[in-house]
Amino acid sequence: MVALVGDAVVILVFAALGRGFHSEANPVLGVLGTAWPFLVGAAAGWLLPVVRRRPLALWPAGVSVWLGAYLIGMLLRAVTGQGLAVAFLVVALCFLGLFLVGWRAVARLIARVAGRPRGLGR
Repeated sequence: MVALVGDAVVILVFAALGRGFHSEANPVLGVLGTAWPFLVGAAAGWLLPVVRRRPLALWPAGVSVWLGAYLIGMLLRAVTGQGLAVAFLVVALCFLGLFLVGWRAVARLIARVAGRPRGLGR
């Protein structure tokens, strides 16, 4: 459950940071409008049994959620007429990869330093 929430937070932060550059009447709806395709993509990654078995593992869980969020998110953006500017494609790939995999790496490090590496996977 912690990993699922962590992934959702990363995607919402990504959307909020991106929406921060746009002035709009309802910023919450703007963030949700940007985030939903990536949340759906991350949820698709979570459908893989290996992700649910070891959700904090960098591989395959972190990478699966990252690629699901990115690839399915971009596909959904394309079919719903949302923008796919090259700069956005690159920034989204890098940000989502860094943070969806990265927060897991930080969690592993904290657990290792605390002396509790059990259950975090590889």
